[in-house]
Amino acid sequence: MPPIEALDEVDSTNAEARRRAEIGEAGPLWITALRQTAGRGRRGRNWETGSGNLAATYLVRSTKPPAEAAQVSFVAALAVADLAGTYVPPAIVALKWPNDPLIEGRKAAGILVESGPHPAGGLWLAVGCGVNLATPPEAPERPATSFAEHMRRPPPSPLEALNVLAEAFERWRQLWEQLGFAAIAEAWTAKAHGLGQVCTARLPSETVSGVAEGLDADGALRLRTSSGEVRRITAGDVFF
Repeated sequence: MPPIEALDEVDSTNAEARRRAEIGEAGPLWITALRQTAGRGRRGRNWETGSGNLAATYLVRSTKPPAEAAQVSFVAALAVADLAGTYVPPAIVALKWPNDPLIEGRKAAGILVESGPHPAGGLWLAVGCGVNLATPPEAPERPATSFAEHMRRPPPSPLEALNVLAEAFERWRQLWEQLGFAAIAEAWTAKAHGLGQVCTARLPSETVSGVAEGLDADGALRLRTSSGEVRRITAGDVFF
């Protein structure tokens, strides 16, 4: 398992991973912090890391093409789902496209993958995972929850949770390397929230509604509109 470096405070674990990658750090390495002063989520949103919650980033150099390397977000989602299923009933854990782990339909974690050219060649990947162990955000833009709300005992400490997460991530990463994305897509689909249901995808330039049919071979979401057309959603927010 990759080493874990625990910090007291940082602006953002993803930002710290980027700084290290740009001066040659190749990983694999997990960076975690008890407090983030400028945590970030997808699409430029702020990410609130409350006390007792997990903020961690996996840093690694990859030689995969960018589109293939981006599939690591599904690997991370499966790992976080495994983490959640360690502490709450696995049956109430699901994944919403592309990588939102849910507990009883409410967001319990966020995943942010960033990348850039590595000085040694290939890409650096920073896979950020923010997990609501103890508390959900105070003013979430969508319904949120925490592990603690579904446990009869105190939630795990951030470092305990990260050790479980890192082990799960390594299992799914090895499966991805050995069997390719199809194996990851199959496992993701088995935990998928909302397949077969009507949803709305908010894209950068339009909003599209239809029935979520599943993943394409590259991880795009297949959305069948009322006209029968199948749209491939590769980026955006999906609401059920």
